Amino acid sequence: MNQTHPLTTTAFELPGFRTTKSLGVVRGVVVRSRSVIGNFGASIQTLFGGNITIYTDLCERTREEAFNLMLAHAGALGANAVLGVRYDATEIGSGITEVICYGTAAVVEANAPA
Repeated sequence: MNQTHPLTTTAFELPGFRTTKSLGVVRGVVVRSRSVIGNFGASIQTLFGGNITIYTDLCERTREEAFNLMLAHAGALGANAVLGVRYDATEIGSGITEVICYGTAAVVEANAPA
């Protein structure tokens, strides 16, 4: 499932909208490890070079889950937008990585037509 939100952006403002309320930082955190089977499959892919799709898929699913958790956090606060969205990742142990998606929850309204 590739969920997105039309009022979510990496920018700090949305063209055509004005921020009426800032609700603070929201985040989604996911901690993942690589499985033994995944590592084995990836090691076979490295023999042929190129994109290691097993890890690419794992990374994409993890980022998507963190993004969706951030949207849920924003929704629980009453936000209809998230501004300044960013991702970060930290290795917290051998083969264990934390991925965080964060931004500023906001209430935005469309600008009145001129």
